[in-house]
Amino acid sequence: MKQRLVFPRQKVVLICVGAISRPQVLLHSFLLFTFLLSPIAAGAVDITQQLHRPLNSSVGRQSRNEADGLLRIGEQQYASGYADKTIASSLRALELYHSIGDLKAQGLTYNLLAKAYVQLGSLKEAEDALRRGLAIARDTKDFQSQIFVLNNISTFLLQQGEFAAAGKTVEDALAIAHNVKNIEGEGLSLSNLGLVTARLGDYNKAIKLYENALIFRRQTGDAVGEANTLNNLGDAYLASGNYQDTIATYGAAMRIAKTNRDRTNELRAIDGLVKSHTAVGRYERAFDLLEQRLALAKELRNLREELKSFESYAQLYKQQGNFVTARNFYERAIILARTLEDSKQEVQLLDQLTKMLQRK
Repeated sequence: MKQRLVFPRQKVVLICVGAISRPQVLLHSFLLFTFLLSPIAAGAVDITQQLHRPLNSSVGRQSRNEADGLLRIGEQQYASGYADKTIASSLRALELYHSIGDLKAQGLTYNLLAKAYVQLGSLKEAEDALRRGLAIARDTKDFQSQIFVLNNISTFLLQQGEFAAAGKTVEDALAIAHNVKNIEGEGLSLSNLGLVTARLGDYNKAIKLYENALIFRRQTGDAVGEANTLNNLGDAYLASGNYQDTIATYGAAMRIAKTNRDRTNELRAIDGLVKSHTAVGRYERAFDLLEQRLALAKELRNLREELKSFESYAQLYKQQGNFVTARNFYERAIILARTLEDSKQEVQLLDQLTKMLQRK
């Protein structure tokens, strides 16, 4: 499950953000997934709509136009996986927004910075960006921003194992969303509260929270958020061994994501379906799904997703005892890991391959 640190189209009660600074090991890939699956990400059009306000001077307008352009470029760079370039663009945009005194725009930029820093594993910097974004949301009494930033902080704490703090933070977000009647925020907060509850092992309660979250997400027509919550719900059903509901839920998530060209949730739903069909011995269906997954990864020209597809193929063939074909897919995945210069992934794949060959 992954609910991206959420970054708003616009961006609940005050929390002690200092708790974030407790250093713990972060499951980096999980957190990235969380960022990527965030249901409410500010797009270029949204940013333009939010940031443009009349300025009295031509110099101010020029600075705003440049800053808006840099922020749009930063969003595109982040979506393309260039976190370092995103940071450079965002920092320059921050300077310009600071020079014209636009706090709200600064808050949006800090949100983007936090995502990029997490992608690079720079957790101290990510924490600082989150704290600054929350401070701005409070100063400007921007309740919607507070809701989403607090959800981001909750996700951050959750991945560090700070379950109590994560739960309290998202409950604060839910309270503000409820008080200001922000339906979008209620759906997101309930979904994230479900994540916390699932991490604590109470899957039945998590399922109820997800089902409640879906009501709000459907009211707002948030298809990406709905698909994300359905994937979370599928994870909870899978963990509890309810394969019938697992398959139905992931299937619904996949259909919605495919219709809306939401590739992140589509890939995630396919992964869940592969696991659940494999668990009940439906290997032919699992292979069909993996074929779809690989085709989608190639369509996106996403080498990392291709690597994940090869690894899933290898694991499925290994489970069936077809070690020759499994080895072939492991080797293909290893080649991609080297191409991506991901030494950690390469070592893990080599270890899996070695252990398989030893058992063979």
